[in-house]
Amino acid sequence: MSEQAIQAPAVELPEFARARVNLADASLGAEALACSDEFFADRQRMLNPDPAVFYPDRYDEHGKWMDGWETRRRRNGGHDWCVVRLALPGVILGVDLDTSFFTGNYPPAASIEACCKPDGEPAESDWQLLVASTSLQGDSHRFIAVDHDNPVTHLRLHIYPDGGIARLRVYGDPWCDWSRKPADQLYDLLALEHGARAIAYSDSHYGHPMRLFRPGRGLNMGDGWETRRRREPGNDWCILQLGHPAVIERVELDTAHFKGNYPDCCSIQAALVTWGTDESLITQSMFWDTLLPEQPLQADSIHSFTELASGIGPVSHVRLNVIPDGGVSRLRLWGRLHRGEEGA
Repeated sequence: MSEQAIQAPAVELPEFARARVNLADASLGAEALACSDEFFADRQRMLNPDPAVFYPDRYDEHGKWMDGWETRRRRNGGHDWCVVRLALPGVILGVDLDTSFFTGNYPPAASIEACCKPDGEPAESDWQLLVASTSLQGDSHRFIAVDHDNPVTHLRLHIYPDGGIARLRVYGDPWCDWSRKPADQLYDLLALEHGARAIAYSDSHYGHPMRLFRPGRGLNMGDGWETRRRREPGNDWCILQLGHPAVIERVELDTAHFKGNYPDCCSIQAALVTWGTDESLITQSMFWDTLLPEQPLQADSIHSFTELASGIGPVSHVRLNVIPDGGVSRLRLWGRLHRGEEGA
């Protein structure tokens, strides 16, 4: 008889976590570099992007198998710690210390330090306090908003004195130092590493638009933006912010794995936005200039478009229209940086 896994229930995310990147996502490249101890459970499990699971009858040579990072019981004073290199440098808005399924073995408290060391390993003097020592509860999420404007590349999680953390999630905006990048090269301005952001969307029933920015092709039909079946007039859309204003030269739209549910057509509108709020862009975007006129799409294919509308100039935001609904795996906008005033 196969093991039956119990999955942690979904929780409502706070504002700082919605439409933000989990910078501690192992599938994006985050790595737990070192720790004081991992006797019961490997530190890397803590960075798994999937919800934690529990197998009631699973044991290994060290004892009960747990889905997270777990240290042995301390008998000599002190406390345990783990150093994590984030998948991407980013400005952190908040964290989630998730103790799902850790009931009698969770840490009573934890704190987090941070540093920005993009080209090397942190020294002791590099660390700064990010989250002060805070109490934890078993089998629960501890969401903590963070007020820290500087980019971060590494975290050091301290647990007091020992125990297990199912998941460490670090929500923020990827940060790119554009001042060090040549302006005459082509960049994918919707790459996660370049700081792209999803502003708004009509629907995300099967997948959030943030997945459009992930590296590589989609792994499966769940790795993309997909809307429900539209039963009313109109079409679905999402508004995306480029990592930097640019003049777009090529559009690539990938419908990988979407076969019976890809959009019939797509179009893209764009603008160089200099004022307003994220909410106001929803109305503004309906009147933006056309960057890519309506184009037919095919199932499970990469579509490349170079014949874009002329005279549109630099843009900072785009509105992807999928007609009438369906799923898109990835969207790439290749362009050259606009170094002038970001706006008109």
